[in-house]
Order: sequence, then C-alpha cells, then structure tokens
Amino acid sequence: MSPRRSKLGVLLRVGIFAFIEIIALSVFSSLMFPLGGYMVSAALGTFAAAALANAIALRVYERGRLADVGLGWGAPSTRNLLLGLAGGAGAALLVVGVPFLLGWSEFRKAEGWTPSLWSFAFVAVVLAFGAIGEELLFRGYGFQVLLGTVGEYATIIPMGVLFGLAHSNNQNANQLGMLNTALWGVLFGMAFLRSRDLWLPIGIHYGWNVMLPLLGVNLSGFTMNVTGYSLHSKLPVSWSGGEYGPEAGFLTTGVLALLFYVLYRAPIVRQKSFLYRPDDESGNDAEA
Repeated sequence: MSPRRSKLGVLLRVGIFAFIEIIALSVFSSLMFPLGGYMVSAALGTFAAAALANAIALRVYERGRLADVGLGWGAPSTRNLLLGLAGGAGAALLVVGVPFLLGWSEFRKAEGWTPSLWSFAFVAVVLAFGAIGEELLFRGYGFQVLLGTVGEYATIIPMGVLFGLAHSNNQNANQLGMLNTALWGVLFGMAFLRSRDLWLPIGIHYGWNVMLPLLGVNLSGFTMNVTGYSLHSKLPVSWSGGEYGPEAGFLTTGVLALLFYVLYRAPIVRQKSFLYRPDDESGNDAEA
C-alpha cells in the first residue's frame, strides 16, 4: 500500500469516526435534555457519543476494545491520573486563590442557594462524565491515529483549536475565552503525548473543572452554586473572565503557561499506546 493511500485510508476512518460522533451526540443530547437541562445533556451526551464512536472504531478498524484508546488501568494509570488531578486543581486554586489573598476578590453568599452534599456530588459526577467524554471525543481514536499519520503538532494544534471552537456557543463566551480553551486543548494533547494514556489529560481536565465550582466561580459560562457562595472579582473582566469564568481571563493564560512547564517537568509515566507507537520510541514504554 502506498503512503498516500495509507494516509487517505486513515483520514477516511477518522472522518467516519467523526460522523458517528456527531450523529450520536445529537441523538444522546436530545434524549438526555429533559432529564437535566443543557449542562447535564451536554456532559452525558458527549460521554455516551464519544464512548460509542470510539468503541465502534476500535472494534471495526483495529479489532480492539474501548480500553485500548488509553483507558487501560494499572499502577501507572493511577499515578498519571493523580498527577493530572493535582495539576488541574492546583491551577484552579492559583487562578482563583491568588486574587482572593491579594484582596482583589471576595466571597458573597449566593441568594436562593442552599449548599448540600447531594448537589455537590451530582455536579462532581456530571463533570466527571463531561471531562472523560471530551477527552474521548478530542483525544480519542481520531486524535491518536492522526498523530502517527500527519504528525504530532499537526494534530495537537488543530485539535486544540477545534476544542476551543466547540465551546464558542457557551454563555458569555468571548475571544479570549476561546483562545484559552484552545490552549487547554493543546495542553491536553501534550499531556497524552507525554503519558500515552488518557488518564493524565482526564485528570487535569477534571481537576480544573470540579475545583472552579467549589471556589464559587463559573465554569465555561455555567453557574453551579454548590457551596452557596460565589466569588466576586474586583479585577477588569479581561483578567477575571467575567460571567464566563476564569477561563476567559488573562490570569488563566498565565496559569496555562505555568502548566505547560509543569507538564514538561512532571514525573509522568509513559505507557504503551495501542494506537500511537512511533518506531523510534517502541522500547520506551512505562518509563517515568
């Protein structure tokens, strides 16, 4: 088979994979909307559609299982997941905590909201499905086979841009928010490249997503008053992110730059990837 035909074959598979995702997302989101509104249907619908599309593509094209997309479990997976959670939650603490400690923001009681363990548990579970679903969608089968076909950065950067654009319809979205979200997408792609599993990007993604509501700020335009308190910033919207949340502010841009450095230096375990195994790295699996 010629290299050109091989590349065209991969692109065709990725196109079919994306088509299945789009159709499944439309169906699942519509079915789940009456159960919990936009946020729940978006998170659970994305998870269901991405899991289905990945499972079909892996079975049909690779004779594999869903776990082969980077969800295999073991001690290295636990380590990478915990590192990711620490990185994502730590980034949220920095972007929200530093302005608070400097007196640039303050907590106020959210009117009409009573905190409860049930509401937090519900939000935490929904956000977990959302983070896993988005990683399967944007860093799953299509992303991983493209890495070895068109190249690492030719895959990571465009997929990061698509990740940002996918959030453009969220409430109060703006250009800086989309730029930062695209940078998050690039960071998640780099996280996969370092770990060769999805647990590291899932950990970073979920750590950030679940910590922001706990700190009383909006997440990608969504308000989730799980604690009964909200954080009001005294900074300009370009720094705080305004109603969209910290992701639309320059503080997050700075924290992202720090996260890229931490990702480069962190003691991450590289695992064996079923779909992406460059010839010159075939012997370097499971190394810190």
